[in-house]
Amino acid sequence: MYVPGEPQYEYHLKTYGPPSKFGFKDVIATWKAAKFDPDYLIRLYKKAGAKYFCSMAVHHDNFDLWNSKYQPKWNAAQMGPKKDIVGLFRDAARREGLRFAVSDHLSNSFSWFATAHLSDKEGPLAGVPYDGADPQWADLYHDYRQMPADFAKTSATAAMSRNSPESWKLNYYQRMIDLVDQHQPDLLYTDGGIPFGDYGLNLLAHLYNTGARRTGGATDTVFTRKTIADATAGLSILDRERGVVDSISPRPWQTDTCIGNWHYHKIIYDENRYKTPKFVVDMLVDIVSRNGNLMLNVPLPNNGMPDDKELKVIEGITAWMAVNREAIHGTRPWKIFGAGPAAELKAAPGQRFQESGRKDFTAQDVRFTTKPALSGVEGGSTLFTFFMGWPEKEIVLAPLATTSPNVAGKIENVSLLGYGGRLEWKHDERGLVVLLPPQKSCDHAYVLKITGLAS
Repeated sequence: MYVPGEPQYEYHLKTYGPPSKFGFKDVIATWKAAKFDPDYLIRLYKKAGAKYFCSMAVHHDNFDLWNSKYQPKWNAAQMGPKKDIVGLFRDAARREGLRFAVSDHLSNSFSWFATAHLSDKEGPLAGVPYDGADPQWADLYHDYRQMPADFAKTSATAAMSRNSPESWKLNYYQRMIDLVDQHQPDLLYTDGGIPFGDYGLNLLAHLYNTGARRTGGATDTVFTRKTIADATAGLSILDRERGVVDSISPRPWQTDTCIGNWHYHKIIYDENRYKTPKFVVDMLVDIVSRNGNLMLNVPLPNNGMPDDKELKVIEGITAWMAVNREAIHGTRPWKIFGAGPAAELKAAPGQRFQESGRKDFTAQDVRFTTKPALSGVEGGSTLFTFFMGWPEKEIVLAPLATTSPNVAGKIENVSLLGYGGRLEWKHDERGLVVLLPPQKSCDHAYVLKITGLAS
């Protein structure tokens, strides 16, 4: 909104006026969250299959969504909706038995707000500073008076974030410690790496030690970041924003993505550009087959309630999970994650967001999960086989051919989740061949439950 030519700037100019007169500080006052109902939302997401819920804690805008001790004015409990958003979500999630997470995007704020310190380069207000340049608002937009004169023009880089003043790094650390102490999250998502050297490492230690004290033993608290080296070293869990790993990861990992844009965008609604339930289910199955977890964002508009099209997406996911959740929850990867055209796709070198250009999976795409046998319970392990489109008469699962090195043992039974009748099937060198019933068992990603092969 502080960059002339950008759609947000043009919208802001038309709706509120120039950002030199009506800036982000004034936008905050328009946020009322009049329909915000965290208990309803958590129940909605739980019904759709959620096992954990993540609340935004603070984004790049330096505005905390809890009653922040070290950002006492610019937080949601004191301004805007005047609600402790994080606390309300936490209480609702724990009442429903969900693990609770928070997301932190704060460390980049010092550089990302640089544009609020600039001005229009042309037009009637050329040279008139935006409101961020006024020192009286420095607790929101940051104080650049001690920085080099050209800092605001060059700071939108990771290097400038690392070169933030010590006072900002300390403020970041204090606010994150306050967040952990107040809300005791089971998972802390950080947008990027472990920031600011020892400040970030001490925050990580505090998060893990707080979790250990809460459980009275070894911590099961999770910290996610986007750097493979730290995940490999055991400091964190790898998060792949809008992406997947190439094969089965030996360590659990997470994808974070959104059904639209990261923040609510009316154009996405108007142009019907939300992800479809099939697209989301395809992603979920693909991610879980590779030992991952999916954290799915449903962006809330100003009033705090999903719009009607978002609710339809959630409804579609919910219907699929009602039939197939046992093939997702509590499962582990098989010997291979899958096969088919989409299995061969890999991200180009340097590509961050692998969703770009991704197409719906078809009946040629197959994915696998397993559920080990429970100790003391009669029966062996279960193999779940997802075929991602519905063929006309039969499905031939070539990866399960009797000649495959991944196949050991003899199939005992094959059933289709969501279908109560018996299936006709045979198992030979072509694969597992299953004659399908005349009616689909669900709307997406059909699941065969197979016993006898998943050893």
